[in-house]
Amino acid sequence: MSSDDPIALKIVVGGGFGVGKTTMIGAVSEIKPLSTEETLTAASSGTDRLEGVENKSTTTVALDFGRITLRRQNLVLLLFGTPGQERFWFTWDDLSLGAIGAVVLADTRRLLDCFAAVEYFERRNVPFVVAVNEFEADDAYRYSPEEVRDALELKPDVPVLLCDARDPASARQVLITLVSYAHSVSVRAAQTAQTSAQTVQHSSSLGAPQ
Repeated sequence: MSSDDPIALKIVVGGGFGVGKTTMIGAVSEIKPLSTEETLTAASSGTDRLEGVENKSTTTVALDFGRITLRRQNLVLLLFGTPGQERFWFTWDDLSLGAIGAVVLADTRRLLDCFAAVEYFERRNVPFVVAVNEFEADDAYRYSPEEVRDALELKPDVPVLLCDARDPASARQVLITLVSYAHSVSVRAAQTAQTSAQTVQHSSSLGAPQ
């Protein structure tokens, strides 16, 4: 690749059932997004809560895929949306393989439904941001970023944003924030590793026979 070629980065979009993952990828993708949505069946009735998304008639059963080019940053982001239904969570490992970071979408009407995604990425040390998808429901409580951080017990450095998954500009800003955050995490990890190596080397030199 020449220095002018954009760098391709894989990003995962996760979150609970009906939170807006398919909508977000469709809003921001520069290509026709690949979607594996199927009609909701009776199999969902015992596992998925429909409070707040009563009009939802389809669900992702494998993945969503989209692509967006950030020309200013010379990046191409490959977006992989995860299924929200618990019975399809086994696909998350494959979809997350090689990802530089993740967006965890949270629904203002069902905030705690994103706990599983937060825990998943924390356990695997995948950098993530939490994007609170503010739907237009008049009775939906509007959480502040600080309230979301406290409710989800997030680390102080994890970015929390308010967004509208239907708005391309809003979704784009979430992705830019994630890339920046993932880069900072990578830099800190490299610096920590370098410091540890130098400490070990220094200790070894002190213990070497004179």
